[in-house]
Amino acid sequence: MGVVALAAALAAGHLVAGFISANASPYLAVGNGAIDLTPVGLKDFAVRTFGVYDKLVLLGGMAVVMVLAAAVAGMASRRSPVPGITLIAAFGLLGGFAVAQRPDLSAVALLAPLASLIAGVGVFFWLHRLASAGPQSEVAGASRRSVLLAGAGAVVAAGAAGVGGQLLAGTRDAESSRAAVGRLVPAEPAPPIPADADFAKLGTPTFLTSNRDFYRVDTALSVPQVRAEDWSLRLHGMVREEKRFSYDDIRGRPLIERTITMTCVSNEVGGNYVSTANFIGVDLGDLLREAGILPGAEQIHSTSVDGWTAGSPVIAALDPERGAMLAIGMNGEPLPVEHGFPARMVIPGLYGYVSATKWVKDLEITTWKARRAYWLERGWGEQAPIKTQSRIDSPKGFETVPAGKVRVSGVAWAQHTGIERVEVRLGANGSWLPATLSREVGVDTWRMWWIEFDVPAGSHQVTVRAVDKSGYTQTDARAGTVPDGATGRHVISFTAR
Repeated sequence: MGVVALAAALAAGHLVAGFISANASPYLAVGNGAIDLTPVGLKDFAVRTFGVYDKLVLLGGMAVVMVLAAAVAGMASRRSPVPGITLIAAFGLLGGFAVAQRPDLSAVALLAPLASLIAGVGVFFWLHRLASAGPQSEVAGASRRSVLLAGAGAVVAAGAAGVGGQLLAGTRDAESSRAAVGRLVPAEPAPPIPADADFAKLGTPTFLTSNRDFYRVDTALSVPQVRAEDWSLRLHGMVREEKRFSYDDIRGRPLIERTITMTCVSNEVGGNYVSTANFIGVDLGDLLREAGILPGAEQIHSTSVDGWTAGSPVIAALDPERGAMLAIGMNGEPLPVEHGFPARMVIPGLYGYVSATKWVKDLEITTWKARRAYWLERGWGEQAPIKTQSRIDSPKGFETVPAGKVRVSGVAWAQHTGIERVEVRLGANGSWLPATLSREVGVDTWRMWWIEFDVPAGSHQVTVRAVDKSGYTQTDARAGTVPDGATGRHVISFTAR
């Protein structure tokens, strides 16, 4: 009874949320609330351990806990429906509280958890009443059959309701809007990528990361679905003139294309949360200058359609040498929905949590003291420049390779400073030797490298370090990602035979 009533409650809430917003689903709202309340260290552990599947693990864990609790409540309700109804009501109230806390939802969204509460309590009470009917054996047998049939019917209805909610949410599908945008042709294309910009044949990534493989880290349990025709960007706060831009306003401007390497602050030493793409859009600094930034402005407080916020330094966005963008395209296509369609921010040289708001809808020019963004409230750094780092891609850690000539290759990055050289050491006490670098595309992009060693049979260790164009040598001091990015040198072990 308890599990069936729980399914009915969740399905009813999801169905009603289909008419309002996916985030109004009580299940997703509670999940989003859990993400917001998770301690920074635990959240960072989840990203490191589960990668892009961290949200699936969260939702799966929630489902297991809720099903177990509902099953126990059902067994405890043999004599009285009070335990089961109390649990279902508590779940409903928790969902209502989570929905009420969402900054991207209005009061009407509370209809979804209300539907969950009514459906869950109603189904539980109905099933309990059927199960309690008649003490005689024949009546009891009929009662059990009635409960089984009613339960099966409730499950089918719940499944239909859940599918219906998903289909309704699909009517606001952004993919069709994205497809209608068509090809984006920049008036100022990025320079062609030279053939020797990567050493993919030697084990490095390709210079440009495909949209499918570009890393994704965000707090969204469900990818926001925003149609280009419904989107607008408000620019306000410490400006002379408030501005509002539609998608057509942005697309109608002369578009620029810039090659930029982005890095997530959650990237551990040697991690994969770094990717490069050709972004298409407009110069963010031009939009800010049109609005007229007032003296004393320090921060662009950006807000996503799902309520997530970021704080970016105004000085970085206005720097013409940095080339901050409001991007609407990526690698020749409109932005993929999961990467921010219709529009996102991209500010080279800063970690994504202060520079890369996806599904952006609002830019408020303010001070650091006046507004605190999502990650700043959780103890992360304010400015967050990307740190000079390097990574070994080949051989893989603990790989076995033939003894003799062993080629080691990888990538290095120091966005908005540039990589001067990469040095590699075989063994813990070996000499640092210069690696061969790929052609530089720009200071805002990564560079590939390779080097070859004569390696005898046995176990070996390789370490890499980068030196950027300011003369800074990548430190060997290990530090975690919190509060402003990891430090240390990537070391791998391998065996030669």
